[in-house]
Amino acid sequence: MTRLIIDDLHVDVLTDAGSRPILKGVDLTIDGGTYALMGPNGSGKSTLAYAIAGHPRYAVTGGSVTLDGEDVLAMSVDERARAGIFLALQYPVEVPGVSVSNFLRTAATAIRGEAPPLRAWLTESRAAMATLEMEPSFAERSVNEGFSGGEKKRHEILQMEILKPRIAILDETDSGLDVDALRIVSEAVNRYRRASDAGIVLITHYTRILRHIVPDHVAVFVDGRIVERGGIELAEELEVTGYERWTRAAAQ
Repeated sequence: MTRLIIDDLHVDVLTDAGSRPILKGVDLTIDGGTYALMGPNGSGKSTLAYAIAGHPRYAVTGGSVTLDGEDVLAMSVDERARAGIFLALQYPVEVPGVSVSNFLRTAATAIRGEAPPLRAWLTESRAAMATLEMEPSFAERSVNEGFSGGEKKRHEILQMEILKPRIAILDETDSGLDVDALRIVSEAVNRYRRASDAGIVLITHYTRILRHIVPDHVAVFVDGRIVERGGIELAEELEVTGYERWTRAAAQ
């Protein structure tokens, strides 16, 4: 089983004005199953995702991240992707002039080490799109250009289904989704989880997506640290009480 171990991770965000500490010693082991990372805005959830993926604006100042014993922090961004780390972005960027089909086939080639045969690729990509209720014409559109919020998030999950990562980090995938799109995306995530031993990390403020994707583990982030751990019952408590008791304690 794939195991991602985050040990005493400290991360600064780099800005024009200098650096600012965000993560202040995060310990988390992801070894299969579904993990929900919850917390208020600015608590460090997305910073953790970007640091694992290798975003250059996030500098690791202490701690370690290993994937099945391999040092993730020593890998380049593309090496992390080839190792099986996937990040679905909260705000996917537009790539004008590059079709969804070409983008996905290029990514699949990089991950698999060889280009998928064209006929097999068309069958595979069309089947994956169909499970997400995406029209075939979607494949010829430029990546994220003119996409609705829901289309962008479906495209992120389409990438996950095609690339088959070992660790899939989904950063606020529920934001901007209507009820139908949330159902479709959630079904795809659940289907992928059942078909693999991948670890799924859901980063979210709210519990609505957790009604569709029930987590095995829940961790609460406040002020750059994990301050509480539990199961789905912890998410249910947050639905009622919010984060006040933890943010109040952090402020003291």
